[in-house]
Amino acid sequence: MNRDERSGADARSKRQSLPVLYSTCAVTFISVLLLDLYIPLGVAVGVLYVVVVLLTLWTPQSKVTFVVAIMSSLLITAAFLYKPPVAEMWKVLFNRGISLFAVWVVAILGLQRNKTLEQRSIILFEKEKALDEIRVLRGFLPICASCKKIRDDNGYWTQIEGYIREHSEAEFTHSICPGCAEKLYSDFNNRK
Repeated sequence: MNRDERSGADARSKRQSLPVLYSTCAVTFISVLLLDLYIPLGVAVGVLYVVVVLLTLWTPQSKVTFVVAIMSSLLITAAFLYKPPVAEMWKVLFNRGISLFAVWVVAILGLQRNKTLEQRSIILFEKEKALDEIRVLRGFLPICASCKKIRDDNGYWTQIEGYIREHSEAEFTHSICPGCAEKLYSDFNNRK
């Protein structure tokens, strides 16, 4: 299975699991709300909304996480206003503040992590794509000891420049080294 088939299968799998994930979020959300309404005001039950926020981080849309964080904040505040006041209100306010803080820290850090993972996967995909595009010569090349032609996979002999140009990204320019210039053009060099 190649990379494109795997990514397609992963996308289908995620789409199929979204209804289950949303249902789990809804059930957890309602359970935390009911628990918050029935447990006394001084207990920091609102922190449990963090579980719902964490579940929404599995969804492909970051808006879902923000909506759940906002709804959790509103319900934490609404439960505070709904219940009758208690003797030690500073504890209640402190616990509600911790709950709000926990929900937003988890939402922001989770979204940041998702963004980083997405960027990482894009970079890895681009790297793999670039590696696929790079053509590298490897192994043994049968080369003629006299004319320096190379035998290709089909048994044909081609100039070394043509073979390398065909099997890599290299381009050639021609020049003559001083030793060959002396050997080939010694008459020209002696006239100077």
